[in-house]
Order: sequence, then C-alpha cells, then structure tokens
Amino acid sequence: MKSDVKRLAAEMAVIVLMAAMIGIAWNHRLLLEVFRGQGGQTPPAAAAAPSTPAAAATPLPLGLMQVKELFDTGEAVIIDARDRETFRKGHIRGAVSLPVGDSDGLIPPFAERTPREKLLVVYCGGYDCHDSKLLGEKLLGAGFGQVFVYEGGFPEWRDAGHPVAQGDQ
Repeated sequence: MKSDVKRLAAEMAVIVLMAAMIGIAWNHRLLLEVFRGQGGQTPPAAAAAPSTPAAAATPLPLGLMQVKELFDTGEAVIIDARDRETFRKGHIRGAVSLPVGDSDGLIPPFAERTPREKLLVVYCGGYDCHDSKLLGEKLLGAGFGQVFVYEGGFPEWRDAGHPVAQGDQ
C-alpha cells in the first residue's frame, strides 16, 4: 500500500516536471523578455492592446495569432514596409504599402487620412528584416500611439496559409 502511494507520488512529480519543461520550452521567448525587463508588453488580443506612448522608442512585437485576430476583426491598419515591387509580388491582403525607404514623403499623407489613435501593425520580410521596426519608429515619431511590429512578416503569414494578394491592392 505504501509503495503504491510512493509510486503514485513519483508519477505525479514526473508529470508536473514534464509539464513545466514543456511550458518553459513553449514560452521561452516570453521568459527571455521577462528576464530582459521587457515582459508584459505584448498584448494578448486587440481588445487588450495597450496604448503605446507616442514618445516610445520602439514599437512592440506581435505574433502570428495576434496579427491574424486583428486582421479578422479589422481593428488595425496593416502596413507593409517592404519596397513597392516586393509588395506587388505578394502581401497580406488589405495591407497598405508604405515602403520604409520612401516613408518620409509617404507618412504625412498617410497621417492625414489615418486617425492617430488607430492601431497600426507594420511588417516586412520576416525576422531578419528590420524595415518594419524602422518604419514603426517613424510612425511613433509622427504621433501614432499604437504601433506594433509583426516580426514574422509576410513569409510567416503566407506559409501559415492566411489571405494574401498580389498587385497594388
């Protein structure tokens, strides 16, 4: 009887330990952000998206599921920071082309037709591309309060089978 209880306790401990290891592996990015002092900044959903102060130095990152939710609800303007030719070859359906290289001339007209409180999601060519971050910083500097970067960019979106388009629209 006592050996059954000990065996059961040992099995429970193994299950809890394995669950903890899976949780740590699954959430390793979030844990790294917490250790770097950046934790708690990524909103879980559009409804819970915090306002980013206009003076913030960098836009906050969003993951694929968060961007897909914003896409589905239409709560955000999705902005492609890649050059126009790359945009024409393929982009997130409904995205606005705002190439970072031309952004100094394109942000003022964009700002005239877009409310400053609108949630903006900027993407480019994936994790190795920094154009979305640069454009996001410029948009924050232009007074937009809720600017986020989709780090996975177009490649992750396309590979997940989400809606894409070609051409200028």
